This record gives sequence, C-alpha cells and structure tokens, in this order.
Amino acid sequence: MDRTYLYRHRDLLERVHAAAAAPPEGGRIAAVSRASLRADLTNALERNRRLTVRVRQLERRLSESLGENAWKESGLGASADIDQLQRRITLLEQDLADIRGQLDERTEELDAARAANRELTRALNQAR
Repeated sequence: MDRTYLYRHRDLLERVHAAAAAPPEGGRIAAVSRASLRADLTNALERNRRLTVRVRQLERRLSESLGENAWKESGLGASADIDQLQRRITLLEQDLADIRGQLDERTEELDAARAANRELTRALNQAR
C-alpha cells in the first residue's frame, strides 16, 4: 500500500495513528533498541552478501555445466574417451621412439662387435 493512499483516505489514516498510539495487547511493551535494530540490519546485510556469493558460485557452475553439455552435444569437442586415448597414443609413441633409439644403439654395438670378430678371425687365419 502506498503512503499517499492513506493520506487520501483520512479515516484510514486516523485508524493507523490510533493503533500506533494504543498500548500493545496483553499489557507488554515491546522495547526495541537502536542497537538491536543495527545488529539485525548488520546480520541481514551479511546474510545477503553470503547468499549473493553463493548464487554467483551456483550460476558459474550451472553455466559451466550447460556449456559442457552444449559442447558435447554439438559434436565439436572430442569426448572424454577420445581425449584419453589421444594422450595414451602420445605416451606410447614416446615410448616407441625411446625403444627404437635403444635398438639402434644396440644394433650399432652388435655391428661393431661383428666387425671386430671378423678382423680377429681374419688376423688369426693370416697368422697361420
């Protein structure tokens, strides 16, 4: 209800003023101090701040979730399984390159040992 409504209807305004002046029912007087009102306001503002932070967190999570779902449904992004398989392929290719390097080194050592054996065999045969 707007305040101007009360001022346009004097009978309602008089009732409001009479109710405000009348003592509370039951004989109890409600005493509300300025400090308690400030404390209530401070608590309400802090709760409002916490709820605002929580709403932002939930909105961000919802946005991320909806974005992921849209990305997956669009077919533009690789599924998690494909990404995992790509990483596994990369690791296996690196292992293969390392093993091939070791094989090349051993092949060179074997060729050198064979050449040394041939030379020794040739030297022994010539000495006879």
